[in-house]
Amino acid sequence: MAASNSISPAMATVLKIAARCRLNILISGGTGSGKTTLLNALSRMIDSAERTVTIEDAAELQLQQPHVVRLETRTANLEGTGEITMRDLLKNALRMRPDRIIIGECRGEEALDMLQAMNTGHDGSMSTIHANTPREALTRLENMIGMAGINLPSKAVRTQIASAVHMICQVNRMRDGQRRVTHLMEVVGMEGDIITTQELFTYQFQGEGSDGKLRGAFQSSGIRPAFLPRAEYFGLDRALLEVI
Repeated sequence: MAASNSISPAMATVLKIAARCRLNILISGGTGSGKTTLLNALSRMIDSAERTVTIEDAAELQLQQPHVVRLETRTANLEGTGEITMRDLLKNALRMRPDRIIIGECRGEEALDMLQAMNTGHDGSMSTIHANTPREALTRLENMIGMAGINLPSKAVRTQIASAVHMICQVNRMRDGQRRVTHLMEVVGMEGDIITTQELFTYQFQGEGSDGKLRGAFQSSGIRPAFLPRAEYFGLDRALLEVI
C-alpha cells in the first residue's frame, strides 16, 4: 500500500505499531474503498502466539496466523429458522478464550456486543464500518448501539465508545480511482458529553497532475500520540516518536 502511494511510509509504521500494541482499531470508509484490504494488512501484525476469532458475513479475511477461529453468519432457511446472527457469533466468540476479535463489518446491533468485548480485555480487536469521515463513524457507531433496543443515555454510550475505540482509520476511493488512507485519528477520551479526538495524520489534496492522477501529501500533525505509554510498554515508543 505504501509502494502504491495509498498510505505514507510514516503512517504505515504508525499503523504497524498500533496493531502490535493491541489498540482497538476501527476502519471507516465507503463501499469499495479498501477497508477489508487494510484490515487484512493490519492483521499481519498479530503475533502468531495469539488466538484470533474472526466474525464475518462472507469470509473475506485472510489471516496468516496458526491460531485463527473463523465464524460466519447464516441466513434463515425456508421455514424461517436456523438463522445465526453476528450477535450470536459474538456471544459465542467470548467463550472461546480469544486474544483478539476481528469483525469483518459492523453494521447493526452487534456494535453493542463489539464494544463490550473491546472493553472487557480483548485488546487489539478490529472492525470496519461504513462512514465518510472519522467523526461520522463515531456517530454511526452510536446509532447502531441504539438499534440494539437498549435504552441507554447518550453520554453512557459515548463513554463506552471513547473507552473502547482507540483509533479510527479513514479510507477513501478518490475520483482518480486511487484508494488512500485520508485520516488517522486517535480517540482520546471524553470532555463533557463529547468524544474528544486528535488527528495524527491527514491527506492534503494539492491538485491534479497531467496524467489525471491526484496529487497530495500525507501530513503529520506533530501531536504526541495518546497511546505513547502503551507503545513504551511494548518497547516501540522510540520508533513511534521518530515517525511522528
